[in-house]
Amino acid sequence: MRAAFCILLLCPLLHGTPCPTKEAKDEATLIRIEETWARALEAQDVDALSCILANEFEDANPVGSLSGRSKILNEVRTKPGSHHELSEIHARIYGEIGYVRGLATALTADRRPKIMVRFTDLYVYREGRWQCVAGHESEVPLERP
Repeated sequence: MRAAFCILLLCPLLHGTPCPTKEAKDEATLIRIEETWARALEAQDVDALSCILANEFEDANPVGSLSGRSKILNEVRTKPGSHHELSEIHARIYGEIGYVRGLATALTADRRPKIMVRFTDLYVYREGRWQCVAGHESEVPLERP
């Protein structure tokens, strides 16, 4: 009986860090989550990204293809990470729904811009945290007027 209890206590350790709860319902929290997302891509941190993306997450990428949560997580796991700089970022909240819009620039290993996208990520507040349910990206020319 005692062994079973110890195993139950260790379960969270075996499955990685639990997702945050009791997140604030404010714009600053949504922006922090976007920054965490960018760092997770760089570090290939699937656990962190798993906490951000809802099970039903779907993304429309710059070429119009749709990708679900499992495909995104698999790509993060298997492709080399790249650094993303976020700018022009802002968030809005409407009750239990919020969005973040900004500009993400992926950089090469020598810190040159590789691709720039304008993104919009849609979040729903549930289970005490923000979960991204949809994303959309449009490529922006690197040389902007």
